[in-house]
Amino acid sequence: MRRRDGLALAAAAATGVQVGAALVATRFVVHDIGPASLAFLRYAIAVLCLAPPLWMSARVRFAPRDLLAVMGLGVVQFGVLIVLLNLGLQSIASTRAALLFSTFPLMTMFIAASLGRERLSRMKVAGVVLTIGGVAAALGERLTTQSATGEWLGALLVLAAALCGAACSVLYRPYLARYPTLPVGAWAMLASVLFLAIPAGLEGLFTDLPPLDRAGWLAVLFIGLSSGVGYVLWLWALKNATPTRVTVFLSLSPITAALLGVSLLGEPFTFGVLVGLAGVVAGLWLATRMEPSPEEP
Repeated sequence: MRRRDGLALAAAAATGVQVGAALVATRFVVHDIGPASLAFLRYAIAVLCLAPPLWMSARVRFAPRDLLAVMGLGVVQFGVLIVLLNLGLQSIASTRAALLFSTFPLMTMFIAASLGRERLSRMKVAGVVLTIGGVAAALGERLTTQSATGEWLGALLVLAAALCGAACSVLYRPYLARYPTLPVGAWAMLASVLFLAIPAGLEGLFTDLPPLDRAGWLAVLFIGLSSGVGYVLWLWALKNATPTRVTVFLSLSPITAALLGVSLLGEPFTFGVLVGLAGVVAGLWLATRMEPSPEEP
């Protein structure tokens, strides 16, 4: 049990890193392609990665009501969430977006507690707050130098995206307890691709290819492939650990974005980033130290 729990947290950590890297890649191309078109391409590529489990899911008998619920959650998590996030990234930098998106675990914790799915504890609250504080320390120096004029709408869009993800993370759990992880993920992502085809078509994706160069298309391919792998890891983690213990690892995403800025863009590794890393590590240790919460009914 402890080994499985440790693997679940490792999968959650890998997803947190993937989210940060995808945010940077999205920021790289988002001004050259519509937000819905980018979201469509992202999950169309991801669905191709999940084609084998989607085919295998024909052998898994979903109750019609459960299948509709899973597909509805997929539309919200992959359709609505990603469009909101892409729209937000048109107005604010990826590092600031990652910081705002790191409120995800705090939202998850309170949603899970309000629905009776998870118990709050002082250590868990302290861990989540400390990770967010660490993120703020890591990015604070850069954020204070950026103008906030005209960025409020972008910030609200990113926060709305985080709220969508937090709600879905809690609501997925009963279906993950009943069905295998891969078919659940494949059907959810397929539903989002069908949903995103409409706004992507309105942006002209199917009539004119986006004006992306080779680097831009490679970024889109990376976003799609990493999203497919990351989502499978995310669902597996949610199946084997409580929502808050999984989503707290999203605090790694802004740290990843900051470190990628250092390694790829030549930005300095500041004292604030070092303090932030220490805060995130300490917060993750606190939030994951307690015994897993009881399974919901």
